[in-house]
Amino acid sequence: MPAQFPWLTTLIVVPLVGAALVWALPGAARRHARPVAVAVALLELVLGAVAAFSFDTASAGTQQLTETHAWIPSLGVSYAVGVNGVGLTLVLLSVLLTPLVLIAAWREHPDVHEDGLQVIGGSRIRTYTALVLVLEAFMVAVFSARDVFFFYVLFEAMLVPVYFMIGSFGGLQRRYAAIKFLIFSLAGGLVMLAGVITLYLHGPQGPQGFLIDNLVGHLDMSVTTQRLVFLAFFLAFAIKAPMWPVHTWLPDTAEAAPVGTSVLLVGVLDKVGTFGMLTLCLPLFPEASRWAAPVIIVLAVISILYGALLAIGQENLLRLIAYTSVSHFGFIVLGIFAFTSVSVQGASLYMLNHGLSTGALFLVAGFLIARSGSAKISDHGGLQKVVPVLAGTFLVAGLSALSLPGLSTFVSEFLVLVGTFGANKAAAVVAAVGVILAALYVLLTYQRAFTGPGREELSSLPDLSARERWVVGPLIAAMLVLGFFPAPALNLVRDPASVTLEHVGVADVAPTLASPSDDGSNQ
Repeated sequence: MPAQFPWLTTLIVVPLVGAALVWALPGAARRHARPVAVAVALLELVLGAVAAFSFDTASAGTQQLTETHAWIPSLGVSYAVGVNGVGLTLVLLSVLLTPLVLIAAWREHPDVHEDGLQVIGGSRIRTYTALVLVLEAFMVAVFSARDVFFFYVLFEAMLVPVYFMIGSFGGLQRRYAAIKFLIFSLAGGLVMLAGVITLYLHGPQGPQGFLIDNLVGHLDMSVTTQRLVFLAFFLAFAIKAPMWPVHTWLPDTAEAAPVGTSVLLVGVLDKVGTFGMLTLCLPLFPEASRWAAPVIIVLAVISILYGALLAIGQENLLRLIAYTSVSHFGFIVLGIFAFTSVSVQGASLYMLNHGLSTGALFLVAGFLIARSGSAKISDHGGLQKVVPVLAGTFLVAGLSALSLPGLSTFVSEFLVLVGTFGANKAAAVVAAVGVILAALYVLLTYQRAFTGPGREELSSLPDLSARERWVVGPLIAAMLVLGFFPAPALNLVRDPASVTLEHVGVADVAPTLASPSDDGSNQ
């Protein structure tokens, strides 16, 4: 392939073309919407893997696979894409989860109305699969965007497919959940828009005035203005992340949305919040980032404990997983604003590993709910003997969520805590309590749902089918591989962490494992 092949643009265009193809399927051919969508998503996965091989890991701290084209020069807006190591991991996470979600939902969204009448033409299948592909294109684009205005457009555009995926295909409270999600997101986006406009007015302006590379280090702002614009961006990202106390949309959405939608929303889209903090807030507003860091660290620690405590008390399995994510995002934000290379590496890696473990948890929970007809944990019990493969996959995903050594999340959570300890011992110690609470909400849930006396009405449930095993198998394999051999992922996030600290202007604090003896020996 040509050296300058537009890999990122291709990864954005392919799912959009696939969505148009699915939507254009005529008449009876619409029943083939699912296989066509899966084929497009698998093609996207292959293209993503090939693009990753074109990425130079030795220069992971620089933007690669870049393209810049004039879009609206009079407003300083460009179509600019490129990824460093962190952006690449999130692009790969997006293209991995999308085909798994489509395959997992193979038998979902039948073409019947709520009143039981048959829908002519397979419109529900066509609509849902097309929305998933459009969302995939937006996910790839937002993690690749190198123009602030382009990023903002994608940040808002993603709301459209998610809103319809929740409101049209979710459960009983789908309309309420969809509207709540939209209101929270639009409120954050509106505040962010004010920050985007202010950013341009205080930047170099010109035809490429919104390019991130042109803005970093070239903003002519007073300290007060920089802090206000930082808060505008941070609020939007905190809502998306989600952080306490602007997280309340997530449990309602996770409970009402289709499980596949929750996988993409929590596993990938919510990373836009922490990704934005890392790639926009810190390099654009270094002084404001340092100024706000103590308060943000407190909020992150509260999120860790609050999310974990509420997860323990949940009766609904999907809400429980949502609250665990509030806790996990607290760890990510803590690692970002601890401002050490180790903690930032851990936070960057956590975004990938959380997508794997939480995606697997949602998918397996969805398989369980589809069989039992209930999301209430107390409506289950003794299923370990009835559906051993389903129980085993849930346990592995849960153990990854609680950061068991040998599974991928352990590495990232360990790096966050060790890195934070070097800069803020109190925050690290309190945050470590979240590890204990995670063990409680995972193991208690497994005990209630899969051990103990069984329920007679659930004694004949089928175990995971071959299709369902192919869905969760790659995620479990990835968790195991990255748990025992995290080097490939760490190599992608190490240099970006150092570059981030240079932008923020703080001295790195390396964790001290041992003190050398007086004679200079460190044995």
